Amino acid sequence: MSANWKFKPVDEALAERFALDLNLPQPVAVLLVQRGCRTVEDAERFLNPSLAALRDPFELPDMDKAVERILHALSAGEPITVFGDYDVDGICSTAMLVRILRELGGRVSTYIPSRFTEGYGLSAEALQACLEEHSPALIITVDCGSNSTAAVELARTAGVDVVVTDHHELSGAPAPAVAVVNPKCAGDHPAKILAGVGVTFKLCHAILKTGRARGCTLCAAVDLRKYLDFVAVATVTDMVPLIDENRTLVRAGFQMLENSHWAGWNALKKLAGVDGAVQCWHAGFALGPRINAAGRTGSAAAALELLLTDLPARAEELAAQLDAANRERQEIERGIVDEAVAEIDAYFDKTKHYGLVIARSGWHPGVIGIVASRLVARYHRPVAVIGMDGNSGRGSCRSIDAFNVLEGLGACADLLKQYGGHSMAAGLEVQAENLDAFKIRFNAAAAAQLQNIDLQPVIEINSTVSLADISPAMLDGVKRSGPFGQDNREPVWAVFGVTAEDCRILQDKHLKLTLSDGIEMRDAIGFNLAEKLPAGNIDVAFTLQENVWNGRTTLQLHIKDIRTAARSDTL
Repeated sequence: MSANWKFKPVDEALAERFALDLNLPQPVAVLLVQRGCRTVEDAERFLNPSLAALRDPFELPDMDKAVERILHALSAGEPITVFGDYDVDGICSTAMLVRILRELGGRVSTYIPSRFTEGYGLSAEALQACLEEHSPALIITVDCGSNSTAAVELARTAGVDVVVTDHHELSGAPAPAVAVVNPKCAGDHPAKILAGVGVTFKLCHAILKTGRARGCTLCAAVDLRKYLDFVAVATVTDMVPLIDENRTLVRAGFQMLENSHWAGWNALKKLAGVDGAVQCWHAGFALGPRINAAGRTGSAAAALELLLTDLPARAEELAAQLDAANRERQEIERGIVDEAVAEIDAYFDKTKHYGLVIARSGWHPGVIGIVASRLVARYHRPVAVIGMDGNSGRGSCRSIDAFNVLEGLGACADLLKQYGGHSMAAGLEVQAENLDAFKIRFNAAAAAQLQNIDLQPVIEINSTVSLADISPAMLDGVKRSGPFGQDNREPVWAVFGVTAEDCRILQDKHLKLTLSDGIEMRDAIGFNLAEKLPAGNIDVAFTLQENVWNGRTTLQLHIKDIRTAARSDTL
């Protein structure tokens, strides 16, 4: 599907001020204004985020209660179980908290529920299994638990305290735990953007801060910074907004990950070919998926053990297991995507179908969320993919910015056994007899929101530049504006009226070329853009990257789109 080019507005006078006062290339100054900087001091803080500027962890609700209960458990030698989730956020949160509590002398075990037999979160079934396996005096949840009223009540009946740390939306009153540390309970607090691992990091910070104030030598010896690689990978993979504290934590975490203290990260990096400076795509497409794969195709135990072991040889064995699981996941995913696309293409009408629901018996529940994301990218519509098992099915939904999928499911609530999530991603369970009605209702809910909206994909362009503007200084400014992700997108630039020289097609699908304006020339590559082999004068939308080849570093334009050159007064 062709994309519309949308040029972002900017206060040109303010951008000029930033360029002069901070000695920045004009495109970078424009980017800072578009990122919300209003003063030179704002711009300096944005370019140089500091851990020292992180907010007090005790701003989070119930943090004081959580810290007191955990410190009591540590001092009394009580058995503690960290109860996590089977995705990257849950696994990294679990591993980090366990390691820190053990550094503080804690007797700590772990429990990760099975995606297939227990489902997500602190269910009553999973809680009972956890109690039987570990007999804890205290359970600390990470990345789950806010809505687990029944399970928390069951724990209280058994004489076990629960401290919840979570970042998910509440569906009602929070569970009656000793403490519920969830920024979503604090109204419109800036910490609401944190991933589960960010909330866990805040908990650890609060524990250490309190312990140090009370003269605890073990607390004083813990260097919390060496755990930031856990925070960085999970934050990026969980696709929370990469702004404010999240961006600060991820940038610092990537720096730690380059020379990680932990055998697991080093083994996984080696296997995935991650070397040198770490970027978001390493976390999102190389490291994160391998950690996720274990819980998607089987048990998450190998992923958790990888992040808890201190034995390099064992870490390499476990990394290889996760890599094999990821390859299996990719194969399963490809098969489901092919089946889904064939079915949707057979009926899809962009004037009638606004919310897509597709279901089939036997589809693997561990990969349907990824499949939904692939389908959203293809059709630019909210999608629900459901794996049927007998008379019921579990589904995963993914959406587009213009449609709140959780509200869409709410419009179908009477047809669903259960549902939950947030605006861009959600899960559901539906009985077979309600499936057809759900398809109709979900499409109607999406149509009500989307039928008068242009759903053609949009490429948002920060500003136009000349080939002469594209310099090492511009690349340095772009790097300092990262890391890029949700709500802090990688900037896209455009050059007008250039020609393509030395065009080559690589592997029958990629485009390699040199762009020229008659004076300057810049190398460029367009992945999966071979069908757009250009002729004549063209406009090019691109991101700016650093290409390292045979020890030589050069600038390279990563092409997002190509169009026939347009007159500037028609934009």
